[in-house]
Amino acid sequence: MSLAKVRSMDIASIPSQLATKVQAWSEGLVAMLPNLVLALVVVLGFGFASRWVRAGVERSIYRVSGNRPISDILGGLARVGTVVLGAFIALSLLKLDKTVTSLLAGVGVLGIALGFAFQDIAANFMSGFLMALRRPFDVGDQVEIADRLCKVKEIALRATTVETTDGLSIIVPNKEVFQNAIVNYTKTESRRLDLPVGVAYGDDLAMVRDVTLTALEALPGRDRDQELEVFYTGFGGSSIDLVARVWLQASNQAAFMAARSDAIMRIKNAYDEHGITIPFPIRTLDFGARTAGGVRLDEMSTMAEAAE
Repeated sequence: MSLAKVRSMDIASIPSQLATKVQAWSEGLVAMLPNLVLALVVVLGFGFASRWVRAGVERSIYRVSGNRPISDILGGLARVGTVVLGAFIALSLLKLDKTVTSLLAGVGVLGIALGFAFQDIAANFMSGFLMALRRPFDVGDQVEIADRLCKVKEIALRATTVETTDGLSIIVPNKEVFQNAIVNYTKTESRRLDLPVGVAYGDDLAMVRDVTLTALEALPGRDRDQELEVFYTGFGGSSIDLVARVWLQASNQAAFMAARSDAIMRIKNAYDEHGITIPFPIRTLDFGARTAGGVRLDEMSTMAEAAE
């Protein structure tokens, strides 16, 4: 048989082969039609259910956190997750288990790759999410973050915007905020003012204590439910050291600084009225330290005159 006859026979068999394939596909489609309809119903059902899931998640998260962006994002993720779950179930009904396995493996590998590539961004978002749940501060609160006193202006998922006491606007990544100690002065009901003072060794310490308490008794903004306290803390180089403790009704920094300034003025005026001395630091100048015991200043002057 020649090559030309073989080729003509192959070409002639093409229509019958196509007809066989089409018939097989048609029979397979008819056999799979119930599962196809069921898969379509599952996809549509999960699509409609995703709206209710999103609304329920948003309400629940907002009730817990009070943060609208967080609830919106989690609601959107819940809706996408519901649709994806419906798609996977539909593929399983269509006997496409291998396709489902491949998709899951691809999603896992993609998630790992994205996690390594955007680990800092992911850490900031996770910190923002946890902060939204715990709510350590709100917009307008005066806080201290990493030894920085500031006022909270905006709280986002990635970063928190604050304004320092000197008017600077700073955007702080939520990862740094979450990993550092946070002092919230706004949520603190009261705050204690510790004021160190020093008096001369020759003063009457009992009188000093009474005068200090009297001077601070009428301090504006003082919490009168808390007692005033004065404690002597030690023997300083040029004074007897003490600390006066006053509890303030307001905890914000402006009220604290005003109270501290007023307390200093009141104590200074009271000490002046009662003859109590706040001594200057005492320094001893030792000339000629290499000689035995050094040389006093008056002796130094005498030696200088003799040398002339």
